[in-house]
Amino acid sequence: MALENDVVIIYYEDKPLTFARIETILADHKKDWYHVTLLLLQLPLQTVTWILKNIYINGEEFTMDGKRMRLEVVVNPDDTASPQNSSTSPTNKKTKKNLKGAKVISLKDIKKR
Repeated sequence: MALENDVVIIYYEDKPLTFARIETILADHKKDWYHVTLLLLQLPLQTVTWILKNIYINGEEFTMDGKRMRLEVVVNPDDTASPQNSSTSPTNKKTKKNLKGAKVISLKDIKKR
Protein backbone atom coordinates (compact mmCIF):
# COMPACT_ATOMS: atom_id res chain seq x y z
CA MET A 1 0.00 0.00 0.00
CA ALA A 2 1.19 3.50 -0.76
CA LEU A 3 1.79 5.52 2.39
CA GLU A 4 2.55 9.12 3.26
CA ASN A 5 6.00 10.22 2.00
CA ASP A 6 6.06 7.46 -0.65
CA VAL A 7 7.05 8.51 -4.16
CA VAL A 8 4.66 7.33 -6.86
CA ILE A 9 4.50 7.46 -10.64
CA ILE A 10 1.24 8.82 -11.98
CA TYR A 11 0.16 7.02 -15.14
CA TYR A 12 -2.19 8.79 -17.58
CA GLU A 13 -3.73 6.57 -20.25
CA ASP A 14 -1.10 3.86 -19.50
CA LYS A 15 1.82 6.26 -20.00
CA PRO A 16 3.98 7.59 -17.14
CA LEU A 17 3.12 11.25 -16.68
CA THR A 18 5.03 12.46 -13.63
CA PHE A 19 6.39 11.56 -10.21
CA ALA A 20 4.65 12.69 -7.04
CA ARG A 21 5.19 12.37 -3.30
CA ILE A 22 2.20 11.49 -1.15
CA GLU A 23 1.99 14.28 1.42
CA THR A 24 -1.11 13.24 3.37
CA ILE A 25 -3.82 10.59 3.31
CA LEU A 26 -6.91 11.65 5.26
CA ALA A 27 -10.18 9.76 5.61
CA ASP A 28 -13.19 11.14 3.75
CA HIS A 29 -16.67 11.15 5.26
CA LYS A 30 -17.59 8.33 2.84
CA LYS A 31 -16.41 4.87 3.88
CA ASP A 32 -13.25 3.60 2.10
CA TRP A 33 -12.53 6.97 0.43
CA TYR A 34 -9.55 9.20 1.24
CA HIS A 35 -8.27 12.71 0.50
CA VAL A 36 -4.80 12.12 -0.94
CA THR A 37 -2.59 15.18 -1.22
CA LEU A 38 0.20 14.78 -3.77
CA LEU A 39 3.23 16.99 -4.34
CA LEU A 40 3.82 16.81 -8.09
CA LEU A 41 7.56 16.55 -8.65
CA GLN A 42 7.78 18.73 -11.73
CA LEU A 43 8.41 22.37 -12.45
CA PRO A 44 6.69 24.33 -11.11
CA LEU A 45 6.02 22.30 -7.97
CA GLN A 46 2.32 21.89 -7.37
CA THR A 47 0.13 20.13 -4.83
CA VAL A 48 -3.14 18.48 -5.70
CA THR A 49 -5.69 16.67 -3.57
CA TRP A 50 -7.54 13.76 -5.08
CA ILE A 51 -10.36 11.84 -3.42
CA LEU A 52 -9.53 8.17 -4.00
CA LYS A 53 -10.60 4.76 -2.77
CA ASN A 54 -8.09 2.62 -0.93
CA ILE A 55 -7.78 0.29 -3.95
CA TYR A 56 -6.84 3.24 -6.17
CA ILE A 57 -4.11 4.32 -3.75
CA ASN A 58 -2.82 0.73 -3.97
CA GLY A 59 -2.42 0.82 -7.75
CA GLU A 60 -5.81 -0.09 -9.23
CA GLU A 61 -6.79 1.86 -12.33
CA PHE A 62 -9.37 4.67 -11.99
CA THR A 63 -10.68 7.39 -14.26
CA MET A 64 -10.63 11.20 -14.13
CA ASP A 65 -12.67 13.03 -16.75
CA GLY A 66 -12.98 9.72 -18.59
CA LYS A 67 -9.18 9.25 -18.77
CA ARG A 68 -7.51 6.19 -17.24
CA MET A 69 -5.19 6.96 -14.32
CA ARG A 70 -3.07 4.81 -12.03
CA LEU A 71 -0.60 5.31 -9.17
CA GLU A 72 2.45 3.06 -8.79
CA VAL A 73 4.80 3.19 -5.81
CA VAL A 74 8.43 3.77 -6.79
CA VAL A 75 10.73 1.20 -5.19
CA ASN A 76 14.36 2.15 -4.60
CA PRO A 77 16.47 -0.66 -6.12
CA ASP A 78 18.96 -0.31 -3.25
CA ASP A 79 16.19 -1.17 -0.76
CA THR A 80 15.74 -4.63 -2.28
CA ALA A 81 19.03 -5.89 -0.83
CA SER A 82 18.84 -6.92 2.80
CA PRO A 83 20.97 -4.81 5.19
CA GLN A 84 22.94 -7.89 6.31
CA ASN A 85 23.96 -8.73 2.75
CA SER A 86 24.53 -5.18 1.53
CA SER A 87 28.30 -5.26 2.14
CA THR A 88 28.65 -8.47 0.12
CA SER A 89 26.29 -7.62 -2.73
CA PRO A 90 27.93 -7.48 -6.18
CA THR A 91 26.61 -3.96 -6.76
CA ASN A 92 28.15 -2.68 -3.57
CA LYS A 93 31.54 -4.28 -4.32
CA LYS A 94 31.54 -2.74 -7.79
CA THR A 95 30.65 0.68 -6.37
CA LYS A 96 33.38 0.49 -3.74
CA LYS A 97 35.90 -0.57 -6.38
CA ASN A 98 34.95 2.38 -8.60
CA LEU A 99 35.29 4.83 -5.70
CA LYS A 100 38.92 3.92 -4.98
CA GLY A 101 41.06 6.80 -6.18
CA ALA A 102 37.97 8.86 -7.03
CA LYS A 103 38.46 12.60 -7.11
CA VAL A 104 35.96 14.97 -5.51
CA ILE A 105 35.19 17.99 -7.68
CA SER A 106 33.87 21.05 -5.90
CA LEU A 107 30.95 22.64 -7.73
CA LYS A 108 31.63 25.81 -5.75
CA ASP A 109 35.10 26.11 -7.35
CA ILE A 110 33.71 25.50 -10.86
CA LYS A 111 31.19 28.30 -10.41
CA LYS A 112 33.97 30.81 -9.60
CA ARG A 113 35.69 30.24 -12.96
